[in-house]
Amino acid sequence: MSLQTKLDAFKADFEAGKPPYNVPSSVIDVMHRATAELVASGAAESTLKAGEKAPIFTLNDSDGNPVSSTHLLAEGPLVISFYRGVWCPYCNMELQALEAALPSFRQLGANLIAISPQTAVNSRKSVRQNQLDFPILSDAHNDVAAAFGLRFALPDYLIDLYTTLKNDLPSFNGDESWTLPMPGRFVIGQDGVILYAEVNPDYTRRPEPEDMLPAIRKAAQPYAQ
Repeated sequence: MSLQTKLDAFKADFEAGKPPYNVPSSVIDVMHRATAELVASGAAESTLKAGEKAPIFTLNDSDGNPVSSTHLLAEGPLVISFYRGVWCPYCNMELQALEAALPSFRQLGANLIAISPQTAVNSRKSVRQNQLDFPILSDAHNDVAAAFGLRFALPDYLIDLYTTLKNDLPSFNGDESWTLPMPGRFVIGQDGVILYAEVNPDYTRRPEPEDMLPAIRKAAQPYAQ
């Protein structure tokens, strides 16, 4: 089953208010409004695209160890997934799909990392909960996400909803800004140029991990022995 098929099935049950979710339609309406407004804002058009240079960054993994994009690119192509946090079921399903595709990436010499604004404690929970064999890096204040053009501020009415639902982003992220990244996937070649970029302001829509394989193969070719 494809990743998007799984996401669609979860979304249908969630929005229908089926147990254990039992979410009222008023909550769904607010979420739909926020997504529609983010889509209409055109924010996704300002994100980095294939052919552009990727920002250089160093972030800590879930154990507090610094991870440098420069060092990772010295080893091979780099696959990056920006996601919202351990509290987001769509993100967790995406992480699981990326884990399943990880052997294909590594066979081509590529490294995979995920980046979220959450604290190290929550990143460790993500790794454990989703049984991941790749690192999750903590992007405080979504600064690296902003460099890729992904950061956006939640509207006040969505903050009110999240607060009511006890989805306390300041606690999850150790940051009072109430910002998130739009989910994004990037493949970066060893020269630092982006070869694949997929960003969707609708967090319920995610590309298939296999969609990145042509770009990873292209990135790997000049360095193949």
